[in-house]
Amino acid sequence: MDYAGFWKRAAAAIIDCIISVIGGAIIGIAFSILMVTNSNSNLETIQTWSNVIGIIIGWLYFTVMESSPLQGTLGKMTLGIKVTDLHGHRISFSRATARHFAKILSTLLFLVGYLMAAFTKKKQALHDMLASCLVVNR
Repeated sequence: MDYAGFWKRAAAAIIDCIISVIGGAIIGIAFSILMVTNSNSNLETIQTWSNVIGIIIGWLYFTVMESSPLQGTLGKMTLGIKVTDLHGHRISFSRATARHFAKILSTLLFLVGYLMAAFTKKKQALHDMLASCLVVNR
């Protein structure tokens, strides 16, 4: 298999971050306007619900796209890479979910979990190892 390199993966992550921020902002603003105009909700309640919705949308974006026949997010597709299991097959929704939430651990370790992709034989980040996944060139 032709494993995707660290910098290619990093560039895809930046693209996905931009998409997530813009999409989240649009949805957050729309949700906030809806909450303010339809109820007497306070700012703290609106912020809490906006955060919950943001987490759900981020989870669905990564999980649905990576477990779909496309096998990658818009950032990954732009860079010509995809997520597979250890045998090169499409991953399941549950494996994509595990991979997504394992990124929390990769982040909490001062991003060392992500940097591992630059140094491991199969170019796997910590969350890839935990979910038994690979990121490969198309």
